This record gives sequence, C-alpha cells and structure tokens, in this order.
Amino acid sequence: MQTIFTHETDRQGIAVLSWNDIGAPVNSLAQTAVSAFAAAMETLLDDESVRGIVLTSGKADFVVGANLKEIQTMPQDATTLLSFVMSLHRVLRRMELAGKPVVAALNGTALGGGMEVALACHYRIAADNPKARFGFPEVNLGLLPGGGGTQRLARMLGVQAAMPWLLQATQVGTQEAQAAGLIDEVVAATDLIARAKQWLLENPAANVQPWDKKGFRLPGGDVQSAKIAQVFMGAEAMLRKKTMGNYPAPQRILQALYEGCQLPLDQALQVEARYFVELLLSDQSTAMIRTFFVALQDANKLKNRPQEAEKKRFRKIGVLGAGMMGAGIAYSSAMSGMQVVLLDTSQTAAEKGKDYSAGLLNKRVARKKMTAEKATAVLAAIHPTTDFNDLSGCELVIEAVFEDRNIKADVTAKAEAVLGAEAIFASNTSTLPITGLAQASQRPQQFIGLHFFSPVDKMPLVEVILGEQTSDHTLAWALDYVQQLKKTPVTVNDSRGFYTSRVFRTYVLEGMALLQEGVEPALIENAGRMAGMPVGPLALSDEVSLELMDRIASQTRRDLGDAYISHPADSVVQTMVHTLGRIGKKSAQGFYDYPDAETLADNKDARKLLWPGLEAHYPPVQQQPDVDSVKQRLLYAQAVEALHCYAEGVITNAYEMDIGSVLGWGFAAHTGGVISFIETIEGAAAFVQQADRLAERCGGRFRLPEKVRAMIAEGRSFYS
Repeated sequence: MQTIFTHETDRQGIAVLSWNDIGAPVNSLAQTAVSAFAAAMETLLDDESVRGIVLTSGKADFVVGANLKEIQTMPQDATTLLSFVMSLHRVLRRMELAGKPVVAALNGTALGGGMEVALACHYRIAADNPKARFGFPEVNLGLLPGGGGTQRLARMLGVQAAMPWLLQATQVGTQEAQAAGLIDEVVAATDLIARAKQWLLENPAANVQPWDKKGFRLPGGDVQSAKIAQVFMGAEAMLRKKTMGNYPAPQRILQALYEGCQLPLDQALQVEARYFVELLLSDQSTAMIRTFFVALQDANKLKNRPQEAEKKRFRKIGVLGAGMMGAGIAYSSAMSGMQVVLLDTSQTAAEKGKDYSAGLLNKRVARKKMTAEKATAVLAAIHPTTDFNDLSGCELVIEAVFEDRNIKADVTAKAEAVLGAEAIFASNTSTLPITGLAQASQRPQQFIGLHFFSPVDKMPLVEVILGEQTSDHTLAWALDYVQQLKKTPVTVNDSRGFYTSRVFRTYVLEGMALLQEGVEPALIENAGRMAGMPVGPLALSDEVSLELMDRIASQTRRDLGDAYISHPADSVVQTMVHTLGRIGKKSAQGFYDYPDAETLADNKDARKLLWPGLEAHYPPVQQQPDVDSVKQRLLYAQAVEALHCYAEGVITNAYEMDIGSVLGWGFAAHTGGVISFIETIEGAAAFVQQADRLAERCGGRFRLPEKVRAMIAEGRSFYS
C-alpha cells in the first residue's frame, strides 16, 4: 500500500501530519485514505511525546471530499455503506476526544468531506490562497454532508446560520469563510505551519470541542425554541417553492438538523449517517453523481479530445458580429487572456459590442470581484473594427452574424482571405447545418461549429459541432478553446438544430400543443416548473421569441419540402405572430403581457401575467388533465427527441447527452439529465411503455426509434 500520511515531530512535541495520497491527483476520503488516517492519528494520539498535532496536506488542496467514483463501485447495500461512513466518524471522534489539540492547517481547498475533517479539528487556520474554496457542495449531487457536517456546523454556527451552507451548497474563499466562522484564522501561506505550531504551544488545553463540554447549548437557540421552530417552518416553505418537491436531499438535511441537534453528538452522527446512506442509494443521487461529478469532470478535462493534435493555447482570436452573442464571446475570450478582434459592419456597432464588455467589467469591479486595473487590461484586449485585415494573426475566428447563409458565406470568405494557414474557423449557429455552411470555406477541414448559449458570460455550455469534413485537429483545437474559456463542451455531429436546439424546441412546442388542446395556460406553466424545468414552456416561448420560432419553422419547411413533418404547435405560432401580432417578450406581448417601463418605474416588483385573451383563442376544455400527465408529456417530448438524436448518430455519448440537456436548455436537473431520466429515474422498459401510450394518444412525435427500442429490449444501457 502506498504511503498516504507522513509525520514529523519537533523537539517541542508538535507533530505535523501531512496527507498526501501520491496514488491520486487529490486527497479524498477514499477507503484506503480513511483507514490510513485512522492508523496515523492513532499512532500520534498514543505517543506520549506528542503534545499537539497539525493536520495539513502535501498537495495543492487540503481534501476535496468523498471519493464518489470509488463509493459507486462499493457494494450498494446499506450495511456496507453505513459501516464505511461510521468508520470516518470514529476516527474524527477519536481525534476530538483524545485529549490532544489538533489544528487543521488548510493550505488550499477544503470542500465537503474535507471541510468536515477540518470542523472536527479543534482549530482551523487557512493559508491566504485566492484559489481556495470552502463549503459543502453535497446537495448539488443529491446528497447531504455525511462526515458530521450537518451536526458540527450547526453546533458551531447555530442552526439558522448553518442552513444556507448546507441547503445552497455555498462555497466561499478564505476571507469569507473566516468571517462566517468556518475558519478561525487566515495567514500568509509561508507562515501556515509555523502559526499552527504556535497556536498549539499557546493553547495546550484547547483539546475539547465546545459541543463536548458540559452545559453546551446551540448558538442562536435550541431547535425546540420558538425562534428556531419558525426558522424550520420558513425553510420548509422556501424549499418547497424552490424545489417543487423534486429534491429529497434538502429535505433530509433539514431532518438531520432537526433530529440530530436534539441529541448528543455521537447519536446525532448516526442519524446523519443513515440519511446520507439513504440518499446515496437513491436513483436520483446515482444519476446526479454520474452527471454532475463524473461526467462533468470528464467533459471539462476533455477526456474525448483527439490526442494526436498538440495542445493549443489561443493568444488572438476574431469575432465576426458584435451583437449580443458576438459581444459575449468577445468578453469571455478577453477574460480568458486572449486578444480579441471584434468586427462588425460599422465602427459604431463594433464599439457598442465592446461597450457590452465594459458594462460587465464595471459590475465586477463594483462587486469587488476584480480590480479596476485588471478590468482596464481586459477591456483593452478587445479591438473593435470594420477592417477584415485586422484579423491577420488570429488563430481562430468565430462568426456570430445573422442566421442567413449568404451573410455567413460572405464573412467566411473575407476572413479566410487574411487568416494564416493553421487558423480554424467556427460558426456560432444554433440551427444551420455546419456542413452546408462549410461549403463557403476554402478549407472545410478547418471549419467547425461552436454553438454558445445566451448570455455567453453566464451559460457554461458550448456545443461543438462537427461538419462532414471537420478534421480531428480542428476538433481538438476547438475543445482547447472551450476549455480555455472555462466552459464545458459537448461534441455532436452535424444535423439541423444539432442536439440542444433540436431537443429544446420540443418542450416549448409541446406546451403550445397542450394549449391548443384546451389545457389551461396556468396548468401548463406550473406543470413545467413542477417537472423541474426552469420556466414554463409558454414563458420560454416568449423569451426565445415567437417571431424567431416562426422564421426558423418557415426556413425548415422551405428546406425540407415534402419531408417536413408538421407539429400541432405550428398553427399556434402562426396565429400568435401573424394573426394576433404577439411575438414575445421583446414586444411586451406574447403568451404573457409584460409591464412597460413606466409601470416598472412605479412598481419595481411588477411582473408578467398570462394574457387574458388566450382563453378566447384557445378555450379551456371542461375536463382538465391531471398535473402528472402534463408533466409527463413535457418531459417525454424532450426525451423521445433526444433518443432520435442518439439513433441518428447526432450525439452518441450518454454522458454528454445528460450534460448538454441540463446545462444547455435546462432539462430537469434533479433527474441527472435526459438519458438518466429515461434509464435511471423512469427505468428504460417503463419509459418505452409510457412513450408508446403517448404515441397512441398524442401522435407520432412520441414514437421511439426502432434502434433504441431494440437496444432497450436487449437490456443494453446507454452508459455501457
């Protein structure tokens, strides 16, 4: 077994225990690490010459938390998992109760289980490391902190103060962690170990945790007090409003707090451990860990990048079109250390695109997330222009002009005329096939699609689209660029609408199909949000613009001719746009009425309201469907279309399908993504049966591709 822990004891009896798992890139609470931690700690606690212990890390970070990949390979039974969790509790309690003070010397990030280990130490000192983060991200994976986090944090800060950390997965830097009470001191990195030793020498009797002292009371009040009882009631209500009941983990966190904080710590830890194991064994946690931990890490590390091409770091890029998308791409690129040529048809338009970055940078400075000097440097990296010759020296050019083939062809030719031989060209189209756009290129092997999402500065996903002739070298460099932006890529093959746009539209179209059938608009909207979507389908249609949807549908009909398959929502879009002139939010009139500037000036809380006139054009039927059936249609419409993309080879990696669905168009995150919804949450066989019923009742858009039907019948997994 490789050595994970080493220690040195100085003449004054202070031992420095260093955690450095040389067999792994980071320190985690793997089984071998927990066992080695127990053995190392026991050795020092039993050594009479040791007066105090400094626990630190030999890696850049302290401990990043549980080893979830390993946990998923362990026997998935409650007894095995509970035994492992309790083994961690035993070593932490042994450390707390042994009578020797222990200081956590946090040189870097301590998240989840790493922060729980730190809380079990008698004092916490952090290095002033701007990259370090502290907090409890477990709820984002369908879990709760299982190493004592719910119990020690509440006993340190009080129940009310602990809740946001646990329920919102709050992560902060060193200064904020100290201000909140998670960390006791912040010192220069070079002074970390010396200061930890000094504290131990100055506080030899500080070897008992507050909660182990006689007469301990929870800060802020006991859970049975009227004040804290109201806190729990408020948290329950807010939780229901935010999660729509789709996430068990936050509910279990509240239960662990409420039940555990009425018990002595050792019993409270058992309560927490049981809830942790319950969640760990749930289908939801399985799906969320797979997507938001395993798959997201693999995607961000470019696991599927072609390895033949040399790694590329971009220094200078060009962006054609300074509208909202182009300006956002320019900003994100400049923030990532690139020089950016931002080109438009007029200098005024180009300057306006640069002004967009200025506005975002000013906000960062005002919020103290960036210095004024840094903001000035980033803004100076953006060069607004109308001259294509300024693109000389660019290693990548991204066009973000109107969705018009002729315009895109024109700027492609003009840009390529001045680009170097190795430069690659990308189109930020959301619908037009890349292979067709590449026909305007003199080097289609170096042509690729990079589909960003709006607003670019906030949306984490980029859809990388391969044309028929796109080379592996071009794909590799495109992925390198996305990684340099610190965004997450998914790679898809060419098709109309690609993957994200193609599947996303089924959600809004199904909402309109339900409206046409006489389903109450409020029921449609509420069911969408209850299903886990960020907003209802009608509101989302307004956001996207009904006019744009009409234009895309018209172009698609012209392109496909007799092959075009109509959707029940087509007539709704045409009625809204051409008959009623209600084109969406940008005109303040769509499925909703939107407050005008004057109204907002008088009442900043004024909100959009469903247009009362909808009832006249789409009269509600007397017998309304139940909420669950509406939720099912909205989710199944997306899932079935995703399976058609899979069957057609548009996207064939289940991990990327899940990531793309959640990060790209907001598919219900609690399911882990569209494929996890099908296979893990619903169960593939049950999904086929339900889809068949919907196809019989609602039409062919719910019919599954035969390739997928056969695959599921054979018991094969999308993740195999």
